[in-house]
Amino acid sequence: MTAPAAPAPAVPGMVTLSIEGRTVSVLPGTSILEAAKHAGILVPHYCYHPSLPVAGVCRMCLVEVEKFPKLAPACATAVGEGQVVHVHSDKAREARKGVLEFLLINHPLDCPVCDQAGECELQDYTFAEGRKDSRYLEAKRFNPMEDFGGDVLYVPNRCILCTRCVRFMDAVAHEPVLNVSERGDRAYIGRDPGADLTHEWAGNVVDLCPVGALLSKDFLNKARAWELDRTASICPGCSQGCNIMVETRDETVVRLRPRPNADVNVHFMCETGRLDYRWLDRRDRLEYPMVRDGAGLVVTDWNTAVAQAASLVRGAATVAVLASPSLGNEALFVLGDLAGSLGASRAYVLPRGDEKPLPGVKDLALRAERAANHTGAMHLGYTETETPFAGLGTGDVVIVADEHLLARQPLALPAGVTVILFGTVIPAWASHATAVALPICTFAEEEGTFTNLRGRVQRYLQAKTPPALARPSYLVIGELAAALGRPRPAPLASAVFDAMADVTPAFTGLRWAKLGLRGLPVLEPVEAGA
Repeated sequence: MTAPAAPAPAVPGMVTLSIEGRTVSVLPGTSILEAAKHAGILVPHYCYHPSLPVAGVCRMCLVEVEKFPKLAPACATAVGEGQVVHVHSDKAREARKGVLEFLLINHPLDCPVCDQAGECELQDYTFAEGRKDSRYLEAKRFNPMEDFGGDVLYVPNRCILCTRCVRFMDAVAHEPVLNVSERGDRAYIGRDPGADLTHEWAGNVVDLCPVGALLSKDFLNKARAWELDRTASICPGCSQGCNIMVETRDETVVRLRPRPNADVNVHFMCETGRLDYRWLDRRDRLEYPMVRDGAGLVVTDWNTAVAQAASLVRGAATVAVLASPSLGNEALFVLGDLAGSLGASRAYVLPRGDEKPLPGVKDLALRAERAANHTGAMHLGYTETETPFAGLGTGDVVIVADEHLLARQPLALPAGVTVILFGTVIPAWASHATAVALPICTFAEEEGTFTNLRGRVQRYLQAKTPPALARPSYLVIGELAAALGRPRPAPLASAVFDAMADVTPAFTGLRWAKLGLRGLPVLEPVEAGA
């Protein structure tokens, strides 16, 4: 018979315990539920969320702790030295089975029509640990759907009263407009009659809801969870750089959701970023290279368009570069190198709006700078301006890179100036002066990096196929650079980033492979409050 394993030695300053036979050491004060995560063990739970105050109301996380007189809620019980915890003992599983049975008493069989189906924790835990049949024969309670305002609908029949939404609005958003009304089997989530969820951060309650009780109006009946492809990315809506998941169906973006990153956005994102995705599938996309022929633009091949652009640059009296501060670092680097070889100025126009912080989270806000990479642009030698065409006149050429933010600015192009456009669409203000238009990808169609306002460099991945002949922005700009005698950039964003880090002081020491999906800070970070 094999002798029992010797207990692990204590780690100074840490609490060591055993969970399901696995030894784990965590900081004092850590909950058993969080300690179980460190051990790679999931404790079923509903009301607990790492970014919300502990409530302990769902009773799903009950675990058996040796020498405890009864089962303990893992979310609200701190670890103790030498504890032995059983998550999947018969006693703990039977308790969770009872909790699930109570939760299902009034829960409707809405799975075939519920937007949460396929990613519902009630489905998952019922399948894993619930009863095989129901002993409840009485009629179920019914309450009509309610519009909570903003992008949120409430379906009380599906609600399990975990109170995540109540605690978020109270403790995180500091707008206590929700509560638990009534008691017992009549309880439901109530709303302040004089307020609603028309709030910049209220959409997070939909993400927090573990079941289908809170729904997004924007996503309602749009797709099933198993039909979606999910890709890690970065929100381009402002300089905060929130980590997000881009969810696509049949090459169309249907939803943006927050992705956890404790150094940037914790678990949340604002409504402006969440709902601003339809431009990624615009019907007026620039899909083919185009050159001017008489009064209009005509489709041509890449070689002809690039050669025409190079000829215009060589014959220009003055060349200026105007880039979007929402282009990736890689595109800005290649474009900056081209501008430097031509002696051209490098500028960007920065859209601005009201700053809207999330009060309960430090240094998280919808930023006033409504562009994802203006910090990266500054590090790469670009200058912010409100008059991008000042000093230009007849015979001059302006290279415009990605205009979709510039279209919101009241720009007046001087007469006689020729535009070479790298873009996703042709802006109205430049349509009459564009001589060459080269189609590039949006951030959802290529790989790259953004640098947020605190100097954190973060990767975004390709989520969908670009339309027709559109190519990654750094490659298209590199084609023009090569036609003008500059070295052709590497074909991969990773190689372009590493080349940029080799010659750009702010990015020294960074490597694409080291960034991961949570990013790393540059050498010249911007402190909070600056």
